[in-house]
Amino acid sequence: MKRYHTKKIVPHSPSDMFQLVSDVENYPNFVPLCEKMRVKSRHTTAPGLVTVVAEMTVGFKAVCERYSSKVICNENNYEINVTAIDGPFRHLKTCWRFTQASSEESASKRCLVDFSIEYEFKSLAVGLIMGAMFDKAVHNYTEAFAKRADIIFKSKA
Repeated sequence: MKRYHTKKIVPHSPSDMFQLVSDVENYPNFVPLCEKMRVKSRHTTAPGLVTVVAEMTVGFKAVCERYSSKVICNENNYEINVTAIDGPFRHLKTCWRFTQASSEESASKRCLVDFSIEYEFKSLAVGLIMGAMFDKAVHNYTEAFAKRADIIFKSKA
């Protein structure tokens, strides 16, 4: 099983980053390899807690795979957990955490983004075909979200 974990401080609030990552419908606009995203269901299960079931199509050139995941967005503690339901993964679990980053200047506008993912493809063939591309994309996720936040939240300032 492959694992990747990274942390990055960005000049945006935990609330803004949480909203950006929980807005799965916009992933095709900036997330590496994400070609399509379809929300199958969205339910508020408790105050500040939303569960989304979404289908993502990932691809590169002639290779295209589709999978569904359960996304639990907990706004109370700025955490998003994703688990694959079906598709090419035997196992896929992602966790995003957003916490206030301390700074001498404008601390409310700095956030520590903590991203972790672990995954394993169901078959060796799919792993061989998509593995290297997926590995590279995963390593660029945090940066892709940080760049998107700069674009979106700069216009709010």
